[in-house]
Amino acid sequence: MSVIDSIKRQLAPIHPDGLPFVGAFALAALVLFWMWTPFGWLGVVATAWCAYFFRDPARVTPVRDGLVVSPADGRISQVVSAAPPPELELGAASLPRISIFMSVFDVHVNRSPASGEIEKIAYRPGKFINAELDKASEDNERNGLVVRTPAGRIGIVQIAGLLARRIVCFVKQGDAVAAGDRIGLIRFGSRVDVYLPEGAKPAVSEGQLSIAGETVLADLAGGAGTSAFRSN
Repeated sequence: MSVIDSIKRQLAPIHPDGLPFVGAFALAALVLFWMWTPFGWLGVVATAWCAYFFRDPARVTPVRDGLVVSPADGRISQVVSAAPPPELELGAASLPRISIFMSVFDVHVNRSPASGEIEKIAYRPGKFINAELDKASEDNERNGLVVRTPAGRIGIVQIAGLLARRIVCFVKQGDAVAAGDRIGLIRFGSRVDVYLPEGAKPAVSEGQLSIAGETVLADLAGGAGTSAFRSN
């Protein structure tokens, strides 16, 4: 294996959705170089950060029935019981909710927490307050998805943050998804809420770091059986 091949294996690819942004940053860097060289180097740093933000690394997902994996990279900011957004049609009763805060340095490609069918997608416009605040779940722009699985319905809510201005959804209603499949992306800092079926017990704690497609948030099957793994 050559040195170049070895370097390529260590670098995460850029998600296609981010290529126009990286290109725009690179063009701006060239213009800044033409204006004044120090400005140009600042543009290079900004371009490198943009490419880093839109990275899309491969993940190895445990695929045993009943496992719910994290849909997002980031820090577990809340593990609470809360009523899901009404547009998800998951009922008015409180459900276990796990909130994952994604900083601008985390991978922002979101993944399906379980295998099943996309039963519902509901977008709601809103504000852009700090995604770490509890009221962000109610007030901020968001895109909700419901995945119907054999073990129950799981709600995923992509919430725009203070800097985020665009939520991208890669799937449509009726699509079949596998655990760890890419389902969307939020640009520039945000949060993802996961609503588990009633009675489910979260397997993570507040402050813990999660990895999309890999970290197990809950086991709806009660731990029976063994896990297999799938790379995607």
